[in-house]
Amino acid sequence: MPMWSQINLQEANSPLMEQLTFFHDHTLMILIMITTLITYIMTSTLTNNLMNRTLLESQKIELIWTIMPAITLIFIALPSLRILYLMDEINTPMLTIKSIGHQWYWSYEYSDFKNLEFDSYMKPAQDLENWEFRLLDVDNRVILPYKTNVRILVTSSDVIHSWALPSLGIKIDATPGRLNQGTIYMNRPTLMFGQCSEICGANHSFMPIVLESTSMDMFIKWIKNY
Repeated sequence: MPMWSQINLQEANSPLMEQLTFFHDHTLMILIMITTLITYIMTSTLTNNLMNRTLLESQKIELIWTIMPAITLIFIALPSLRILYLMDEINTPMLTIKSIGHQWYWSYEYSDFKNLEFDSYMKPAQDLENWEFRLLDVDNRVILPYKTNVRILVTSSDVIHSWALPSLGIKIDATPGRLNQGTIYMNRPTLMFGQCSEICGANHSFMPIVLESTSMDMFIKWIKNY
């Protein structure tokens, strides 16, 4: 979950988010190297009175500063494209859920089970228990089993929303009249928080998402008792 003073990404709970974290660190290291090199070159150029002025108009230096950025972009683009295709891959889902965005709450349908659907509203501050989080908790959480391929279908009933869970590395637009799909695979049981990431109106910041990953046995018990 998000923490106070957190400057890094949330802890990953899916293989996809782990790959996104690795890519973030990989790209950040390249940016640090570029920034350090450019700073050194500019400082040397400004402070060195013996700089050969013909160097700045040399064909060789122009060739170098054209090829080096191209090679750098390749090192960034190749892992980026790999992750992009991984995010679109749907691996034989065992379970399908549907999320529908409304102004300003989410509703969920478990398509594999009859009559299993509910609305999920943000809990008002006066209804919170001591262990719950203000502006993050909801009255009905999404319950899903971990270590299971889950397909999620996302749409909207009014305006464009966005179903996003940072710790899973998933963000899917909820567009009226259109179904977008994504895949969820959770590594361990935990509680994950997200929110609508598309500005959808006055109460945009008050439609959070809470997903609870649990074991398959506990999930089946929850289904039976719902």
